[in-house]
Parts: sequence; C-alpha cells; structure tokens
Amino acid sequence: MIDSRPIGIFDSGVGGLSIAKEIKNFCPQENIIYFGDTKHLPYGQKSAQAIKEYSQKATRFLLEQDCKIIVVACNSASANALKEIKNLARERKIKVIDVITPVAEKVAFGFDQQVGVIATQATVNAKMYTRKIRRFNKHIQVYELATPLLVPMIEEGLSKSDISKQLINRYLSHKKMQNIDTIILGCTHYSFIQRWVDSFYEGRIKIINSPLIVANELKIFLEENRMQAEKSTQDYFFVSDLTLNFTKFAKRIFNKQIQIKLIKI
Repeated sequence: MIDSRPIGIFDSGVGGLSIAKEIKNFCPQENIIYFGDTKHLPYGQKSAQAIKEYSQKATRFLLEQDCKIIVVACNSASANALKEIKNLARERKIKVIDVITPVAEKVAFGFDQQVGVIATQATVNAKMYTRKIRRFNKHIQVYELATPLLVPMIEEGLSKSDISKQLINRYLSHKKMQNIDTIILGCTHYSFIQRWVDSFYEGRIKIINSPLIVANELKIFLEENRMQAEKSTQDYFFVSDLTLNFTKFAKRIFNKQIQIKLIKI
C-alpha cells in the first residue's frame, strides 16, 4: 500500500535538521514537513509547562498538514511533553517517534555499563534517559549532565570554533563524565559538535548520536506497516521566526538552497 502523506518533524531550532537529513537518506522517497520553533528556542532553558505548550502547538500544526507520522526531533520536548504529544496524535491515530526511546533501547541492550548523557537543562531535569535506559536494563549506570550553553553556541554558528572546543572540554571535564564508556549526545543540536566530543575522549569511548537511530526506527516502522511513499515530490520547511542562522544551517545540511516559510502558530 502506498501512503504519500508527509512525515512531520519538529524541533526548537536547527538541531532537528540533522534528523530530517538522515530521514531523507534512509527514506529518499518520503516527503517531509519540518517545523522549527525558532521563536521559542532553546526549549532546554524553558519550564516543563512552556515546553508542553510549544510542543502541542507544533504537533497540532503538523497534524493539520495531514502528516502520517510525527517525529519529535527535540530531546527537551521528548523528555517533557511526550505524553501530551501522543495524546494529540492518538486522536488522529498517528504514530509518534521521539528521540529518546529508540536511543535508550539501543544503549540498554549493548555491552556498556557506564553511560554519560549531555543534554539541555530541561532534558536532564526530566531524567528521561535514566528512566528509559534502566527500564530496559537496570544494571546500567547513567550519569546525566546539563550543558546549557551548547545550544545557543551552535545556533549562533560557532560549532566549529575554538570557543566551542573549549566549552565542550570544560563540560566533559566534569567528574560525572570521567569514567564512562559511552556518551549519549542528548540533544539533536549536538550532532554538530560530535567531532569535538570524540577529540576530548581521544576516540576511547562510544558516541551515541540520535539521527541515525531515529531514522532507522522510522524506516522500519514504515516498512512493517506498509506506509511507504512511492516518490518524493516536495519537502517543506517552516519556522516561527525566520533567522539567518537557520537558513545557513539548512543550506549546509541539505547541500542546497532550502525554501523556508515563516508561520505563526
């Protein structure tokens, strides 16, 4: 059965574009509708209630676009608003894939015992990674560390700078991150700083980056439920505040000029 409806993806900013890119790599025949809530970024410094409100608005927008599946490409939203998102999607019988659950499951069934997580303050406060991982495997120790300055730095286009390297090194020098054998980049923005993290640990530990895992999870779901599209025709990108940095990131990630529309939701 062919299902040509688009895949809906949302994040607070540019981080979710890494998810969108991998989804296009895994499922090139699919159309996507991406919403970046740039007016309210970063979600990671907002209250849980604010994150729920923003996430519900983003979800309603994607459901109005007749999306066949919702991908929550934001760890802060996944950690704080997943129940509310799923409730809205359930009314339309739409599947929701978040960025925490598939990552937690992959880590839990690996061979590592000391897992570090760097994420936004809102994600760490929710303790979702610890709960999810230990639900699958209670023997794993999880150490979550809030790294609140990384998202603003990345949104400002400084991920390749020496400032970025110094800030990351300072965070990773925290005692929580010293004896781990795996680290989860618990924010989709952090895909852009993976090389600095790898450099700090000199390649000694495993780095878990969510885009590949989430894209594969989506691909399997579409195949098992026979919901694949036949051919991609048009992808759409929307933001709540049109910024120069978002435009630059989108062009760099997709290696082409992306048409971005400003909307109010």
